[in-house]
Parts: sequence; C-alpha cells; structure tokens
Amino acid sequence: MRFRDRCDAGRRLGQALAARAPSDAVVVGLPRGGVPVAAEVARALGAPLDVVVVRKLGVPGQPELAMGAIGDDGVRVLNEDVLRLREVSPEALATVEARERAELERRVRRYRAGRTRLDLQGRTVVVVDDGVATGATARAAVAIVRALGADRVVLALPVAPPETAAALRSVADEVVVLVEPERMWAVGEWYDDFVATTDDEVVALLAAATSPPAHG
Repeated sequence: MRFRDRCDAGRRLGQALAARAPSDAVVVGLPRGGVPVAAEVARALGAPLDVVVVRKLGVPGQPELAMGAIGDDGVRVLNEDVLRLREVSPEALATVEARERAELERRVRRYRAGRTRLDLQGRTVVVVDDGVATGATARAAVAIVRALGADRVVLALPVAPPETAAALRSVADEVVVLVEPERMWAVGEWYDDFVATTDDEVVALLAAATSPPAHG
C-alpha cells in the first residue's frame, strides 16, 4: 500500500478507525505533517481536532536520543534512565529545555492563534502523525497527552516499521498502523506526494475543523 498524499492517508486511517473509536474521541495531530492526516481522521470520526505540540528534549551531542519531552501548559516528561545513564547535568537539561520551550511556545502561538487547547481530561485521544521511523516523537506525544489527562490513548499512523509499532504498543493503549514495511528508510518513500506541510496549512486546517460544542 502506498498513499497519494497525506489526505489520502488520513481518509484510509479514518476508515480503519471508524468502527473502533468512541463517540467522544478527540483527534490530535502532530505538527506539521500529522495535521493534514489528523484532519481527515477527525472528519471521518465526527470528532474535534486539535494539535499536540511536542518538543523532544534530546541528549546534548545526541539530539535523536530523547531524555524527555515538553508540551502544552508546561507539561514536562523526563526519561530518568537516559538522564542517569548519559550523566546529563541539571544545567545541561535546563539549557536544552529552555531552547525547546521557546520553539514550542512559538508554535503554540502560531497554531492556536488565541484558541484554547481542547480539554483532554478523561477523554479517548487519537494521536495522529503521517508516519514514524524511530517513534521517539510519537512516544513523547503519547506521554504528553497522558499528562494532560487523557483516559485512553490511541496512536494512529499510516506507516511504521514493525519493531517501532511494537515498541509504541507498550506506551499507547492501542496502536493502529496501516502499513508495517520490513524495510523502511524514510516515511516519505510511502507517499507519492510528501511535500512539507507549512505552518499556514496547519493553521488553516485547525480553523476549518468543526469546533466542539460549548459547555456551560
């Protein structure tokens, strides 16, 4: 299976999720590329759409190795094992966190444009990306969503290698992957059109999504 573009992947993912997602689910996409996919999933499920803005905290000198992650509302998740094994000092952690916090806050301001983050407390949250290779960012997103109060987390991906999908099943309540190729060099090789999603496109998709009904 290949995907024409992110919208095609989202439609197929939405079909796969339609029978299993609860009526009160919330769909969140990982910016930037996960948002067009998530928008189609939200449309298929009749669910509200938001973003989960996550920044991985990479070990100094080894940025791909996550020592933690930060997200909305000051949420912070640390991997104590990595911090200990790599002997990361509090000062080094603070330096990385300050840099990533600045970028996270820039993205939150840009994407939400004054809108309030959807309340995830007690909800089933479907976390969507356009695919993963190592899964580090998806793992961080699941941790952030749980820290924001999600009751159940479903990770939905068009494509991921089997070993990564298996590892992610240890952190999410359910992982739905449409294609699990044995050999995978990059997510983009499974798309005919994998042009980078822009900030403007993310903002437009969020603005066009159906807003949840107001309470009280």
